[in-house]
Amino acid sequence: MYDKVSGGEAGIVSEAGKQAFFDLSGRTVLVTGASSGIGAHCARTLAQAGARVALGARRLDALDRVRREIEAAGGEAIAIRLDVTDEASTIAAYDAAEQAFGLVDTVIANAGMSVPGSALGFAMDGFDQMVAVNLRGVFLTVREGARRMVAAGADGRIVIVSSITARQVSPGMAVYSATKAAVTQMGRVLAKDWAGKGINVNILAPGYIATDLTDGYFDTPSGQRLKARFARDRIMDLDALDPMLLYLSGGASAQTTGGVFAIDDGQSL
Repeated sequence: MYDKVSGGEAGIVSEAGKQAFFDLSGRTVLVTGASSGIGAHCARTLAQAGARVALGARRLDALDRVRREIEAAGGEAIAIRLDVTDEASTIAAYDAAEQAFGLVDTVIANAGMSVPGSALGFAMDGFDQMVAVNLRGVFLTVREGARRMVAAGADGRIVIVSSITARQVSPGMAVYSATKAAVTQMGRVLAKDWAGKGINVNILAPGYIATDLTDGYFDTPSGQRLKARFARDRIMDLDALDPMLLYLSGGASAQTTGGVFAIDDGQSL
């Protein structure tokens, strides 16, 4: 048996084949929550693969830093102030992205937040804020993107960033986990709804990753207890997400929709 990409034995893929597999040249991507952490990393990774990237978040100064980094590395990016909880802001962000790069045919709905606290004393303001960002914000983001993709007849890709907490029981994270479970199921339903419209919807469920948001947490007693439950005694690096992110964002995933992909180094085992 021979591999179609390399022409060699099955399972052996040439470097050119690998590059083509992850080549996003010609695609325009909107990444929400792109000012730091997973969102900023996703934006850099997608730009490096050849995509034109629209960076969306509320902190324009932080977005500008990411944009400059991408441009310094030879990529294309634009920074757009975006409040994912506001429909008008979401529509304006897509308008700005289209004006700069053309139709957004790939969406990374990453914006999210977590408010710590026990459920017994949890403030409802925090509850409402998490639901607004983590659920309403994702819905507004993917719906607006899908509307435009359908109108243009685009070969669309939508990736919703969820969390392994959507499936596993994580003490003290009832509300956050609920919002992530909600967007996971929402994504699966939208994948079915939009399958005949040329749009693939998939869910990326990262585990605990070393970012600026978790910096120092795993050195605390509670962080150490959490880490002790992991199958491997380590915290994931951001680049662990790269292969699946690139696959789900490009042409290689043409026949992949409705999937939930946990990238967690075995943390949820």
